[in-house]
Amino acid sequence: MNAMGVRWTADQVLALAPDEASRRAGSRLGTAGVWSGTGCGDGAVWGVCAGSGGRSYETVVDLTGPAYTCACPSRKFPCKHALGLLLLHASDGTAVAEGTPPEWAGPWLAKRRERAGAASRPAGTGASGGTADPEAARRRAERRAARITAGAQELEQRLADLMRGGLATAEQAGYGLWEETAARMVDAQAPGLAGRVRELGAIPGSGPGWPVRLLEECALTHLLDRAWLAADRLPADFAATVRTRVGLTAPADGAPVRDHWLVLAQYDTADARLTTRRVWLYGTSTGRTALLLSFGAAGRAPGLALPVGALLDGELTPHSGAGRLRAEPGEHFVPVDAPVSPPPGGPVGEALGAYGRALSDDPWLDSWPVTLRQVVPARAEYGWQLADADGREALPLTPAAQNRPGLWRLVALSGGAPLTVFGECGHRGFTPLAAWSPEAPAETVPLI
Repeated sequence: MNAMGVRWTADQVLALAPDEASRRAGSRLGTAGVWSGTGCGDGAVWGVCAGSGGRSYETVVDLTGPAYTCACPSRKFPCKHALGLLLLHASDGTAVAEGTPPEWAGPWLAKRRERAGAASRPAGTGASGGTADPEAARRRAERRAARITAGAQELEQRLADLMRGGLATAEQAGYGLWEETAARMVDAQAPGLAGRVRELGAIPGSGPGWPVRLLEECALTHLLDRAWLAADRLPADFAATVRTRVGLTAPADGAPVRDHWLVLAQYDTADARLTTRRVWLYGTSTGRTALLLSFGAAGRAPGLALPVGALLDGELTPHSGAGRLRAEPGEHFVPVDAPVSPPPGGPVGEALGAYGRALSDDPWLDSWPVTLRQVVPARAEYGWQLADADGREALPLTPAAQNRPGLWRLVALSGGAPLTVFGECGHRGFTPLAAWSPEAPAETVPLI
């Protein structure tokens, strides 16, 4: 189906915005007055936006990615001009006429199509038909594995010293020793272990009950160390999970899955080094839930952005490891004009059971994607929760979810009536990411 056969809604376009400032700026550019040379065709939209000081910015959006390019200097993806162009295209079927891409848009679109063709070639084969040197790759992998093993052994000694001296010494030592250990894990090329060490360092003195939390996290870190040191004796899927947890990238080596994917949620998390974007998809035919990850340097939004609530035809390739949630997207996602409905779900007890089963495959799992059916937001003594309509069981919301504007959007959408909610269920509680009301089951309402 041609990508231009489906026109995104304004809400779906605004859901692509990397932040609130971009959302506001893009909204101001969603009118015809600032645009010239607009057109659409071959799965793309293009136009020239008049900027301040007499400058103009050539903007192109490939709807089959989606992907964006703009002459502006913004480091955000999509930028405000791309958002404005998409809003103009969404607002009025006559505002952007069908046409042929102009000279300044055509080459970029052609390169996109060429990359899509290259992605269909067998793995390991370059554009000229050459193949990467597998022996060199094997030697590099062995050297990195040896460094990670040395790092894991050093971390085991650090944990043993902590247990020998007592947990109280962790508060006296301060954060510096943990950061020094984390730096050595980075040197060992084990960023996953480094991240766990930094989390350990933040626990001492963090509030009532911190020794219990520290002991639990030390136990999980010890388990990961021992699993890595015995990885060659583990089942293949679990060994792949361990490699991922220490910081190695699991290959996207599963069988490609073609489906109509409903975009459930998209959100960013950031630290001093990296911005990580998570996109949750649900395959309407396969019943598969998939997670797309993309990354940007600190302060820069990742390039991947999909409209929440859209139904997209495309192909995903799963990564190896327990659960096989993470996947790599194909080059093209084409909007589909078809009825949508929320993923099938169940009561709170089923969600807790799903998370428990996932933990048996991956003990270091923070959360698991679940859909709750017939639940009601309710205020309890310790904060907000989602309770079954019959009141039998309830899931507390995570501390972070308690303080987000999406909570009040969820409460308003419910109005005291049961609704369907998709989110992440973990040991800290439930984080709602999207919801559907009984009155509008085809409308995905983002909550983050």
